[in-house]
Amino acid sequence: MNMRETPGPVDAADASVRPAPLSLGPLADIVGFHIARAAVTTYDAFERFIGQPFDLKKVEFSLITLVHTNSAIPPKRLARALAVTAPNLTLLLDRLQARGLIKRERNPLDGRSQNVVLTDKGRKVARDAAAAAEPMERELQARISRAEHAMLIELLDKLAARSAG
Repeated sequence: MNMRETPGPVDAADASVRPAPLSLGPLADIVGFHIARAAVTTYDAFERFIGQPFDLKKVEFSLITLVHTNSAIPPKRLARALAVTAPNLTLLLDRLQARGLIKRERNPLDGRSQNVVLTDKGRKVARDAAAAAEPMERELQARISRAEHAMLIELLDKLAARSAG
C-alpha cells in the first residue's frame, strides 16, 4: 500500500476478502488533509498525557511553556508566537489568571505596558506538564526516525511561517 491509498475496513461477514484499498484521489496531494489526519493522533496523545491530567488546552500548555522558558513576556509577543488574535489572547490570559497560573505585571522598563509571568502554581504546572510531554513525544516519535522528526519540525515551521510581504 502506498501513501495514496488508505486501508479499507474488513468485511465482518467474510474476513478472508479484503476490499481494495481506498484511493485518496486528489487528497493524496493535499497537505492539509495529511496534517489533519496526523492531528487526530497527536491531539489524542496530548489529551491523554497533558490535556486531561492538567486540565490544559493545547494553546494553554503552549502559553505557559513559553512563559516558563522565557520569563516575563509582553502579551503582544505571546499573541504572535501562538498565532492568536489579541482578543482571544485576552480571554486565554483571563482563564489562566483565574486558575492562578499566570499574572500580569507592569513592565519595569516601560510602566505603560504589561508582561505575563507565571505564578508559583503556574511554574509547577509548567514543569509537571513539560515532564508529562516527554513520554508523549517518545510515543509519537517511535513512529519516525530522528532525521524524519527534525525534517517534520522544519517543514511544519515553514508551513506555519507568515509571509514576509
